[in-house]
Amino acid sequence: MKKEAPNNTTGVLPTDTTEDVRRRAVGRHPQVAVLPIGSFEQHGPCLPLATDTLVACAIARAVAARYPVHLLPPVTIACSHEHADWPGTVSISSVTLHAVVRDIAQSLRRSGVEALVLVNGHGGNYVLGNVVQESTAAEGPTMALFPAPEDWESARERAGVETSLLTDMHAGEIETSLLLHCHPEVVRGGYEATDFVADDRRHLLTTGMAAYTESGVIGRPSLASAEKGERILTALTDSFAAYFTLLNPSA
Repeated sequence: MKKEAPNNTTGVLPTDTTEDVRRRAVGRHPQVAVLPIGSFEQHGPCLPLATDTLVACAIARAVAARYPVHLLPPVTIACSHEHADWPGTVSISSVTLHAVVRDIAQSLRRSGVEALVLVNGHGGNYVLGNVVQESTAAEGPTMALFPAPEDWESARERAGVETSLLTDMHAGEIETSLLLHCHPEVVRGGYEATDFVADDRRHLLTTGMAAYTESGVIGRPSLASAEKGERILTALTDSFAAYFTLLNPSA
């Protein structure tokens, strides 16, 4: 029996062919594209370097499963300079990330997609906020940055995550829960014993993460569970409805 082609919401990379996109364009082309943006940086001894990319892709796939958006492959290396003291971390400059996103947006616009949502999985990608502001205030295309802190806070509360967003900064309860739900095979054993709290990080941009944590973890991964990860993902997908309506009011 011939195997059915995998759905483009089941893996890290979309598996659409150009004909799949062409068929969806008949009658009504998707007006909103979704671009996952992650990083390649240390996440302590138990989570992979690609954690932020896997998280961004999981959110984007869940969104694409519910809303008629054009799912794009992820940007996998971004601005991780605060993690440079750990082996394996790779960064690009904020100028480069800005240019990559702008080029992608312009390419989409040429194909008729006028709105782009940046699904950001790494808190250090500060420049993405500027990209969205500049594009929307100038000639376009219209952009949005998702999830916002308010979306994360709502998801945290709905999922029963005990750690605050301030404390749950890196490789903590939220990220570990999401990976336990979406990619349990990449979570190494022992995460239950790596909790570390450092709420006062006022000099982070100057000193980097190494000034605040030896292991690379800031948060309480011991409280993580696959069930919480599933609830977080559901809550974030619900939150996306407001973004979709804002960017595509005719839907």
